[in-house]
Amino acid sequence: MNKESIILVLSCLGVVQALFLCGYLFTLKKGNRKANIFLAFVILGLTIRIGKSVLNVYLDLTPWQRNLGLSGILLTGPFLWFYGKLLLTEQKRFSNKNYFHIIPFILFAIGCYLIPNTGNSISYAIYITVFFHLAIYIGLSFNILNKYQTKVHPQRATWYKNLSIGVTLIWLFYMGNLAGLFSLYIGGALFFSLLIYAFSFLFLQKHAFRLGKYNTSTLDKSSSEELMDGIRHLFIKEEVFLDNSISLESIAEKLSVPPRKLSQCINENEQKNFSDFVNGYRIEKAKAMLSDPKYAQEKIIAVAYDCGFGNVTSFNLAFKAKTQLTPSQFRNKSKNQ
Repeated sequence: MNKESIILVLSCLGVVQALFLCGYLFTLKKGNRKANIFLAFVILGLTIRIGKSVLNVYLDLTPWQRNLGLSGILLTGPFLWFYGKLLLTEQKRFSNKNYFHIIPFILFAIGCYLIPNTGNSISYAIYITVFFHLAIYIGLSFNILNKYQTKVHPQRATWYKNLSIGVTLIWLFYMGNLAGLFSLYIGGALFFSLLIYAFSFLFLQKHAFRLGKYNTSTLDKSSSEELMDGIRHLFIKEEVFLDNSISLESIAEKLSVPPRKLSQCINENEQKNFSDFVNGYRIEKAKAMLSDPKYAQEKIIAVAYDCGFGNVTSFNLAFKAKTQLTPSQFRNKSKNQ
């Protein structure tokens, strides 16, 4: 199998994988459903365009088929911008008037039989116009990113920035191909496939999609940091983690915030769930006790209870997961140091 065949196979696999991702996002119930759908349309628009590139290698596509593939670009831009508006702002409702932005796609797709695509100057001008349309929305996307990236969690802003950069690079590749800078026509499809593989990896790692989980929340970056300071005060100064009946609800009540906001704050600032966050403090307390000669005769089970654990089994499991040592091994190692 030569290099061109390998590139073609990888490109085909990328298109198929992109279609599976679109299907999953369209049916995904978790997180912000509308944001998931907008992201699916971004991928679908690119897939339509890239799919045309792949099919054009196998088949002699007719002008209307090439136009239909080109129409995907008119879908990608608006939905990339829509996705950013939902992801980066506190906008909870999406006005129907925004959907006027997809009218060019609808008209182009419906009129694909009538639009010339024969390689003449008119076809060239239409091609340039379609990609200029995408460039406008890429600009709008970076504008909204620049405006709101300091007001949202860095992880969310980084995700949207990377997505926008990926779309921009695909745009640059096709513009470069049009200008004769790249000789490999299928190269754009290969690059898209590599982006889809990376996107899929993030998805499987539960990284990218958890960003939409709190998208409808009103907790901005400054409020989140202020709330996190209050949480740390309770855990460091008051050592609330020593109470084995501690819960998300009880801490939320102390801070006079909804449990969901408390959970969001911990998740976004510490990248942990509430249970792991609490156990982190308990284990640090246990490590201090186990390495302190004053507690040398205290049994492991007593240390577990003193640090807020409800039973010794959960203590052992959490401690070893954190330190790669059992409590007894940690104590013995501390004695020898």
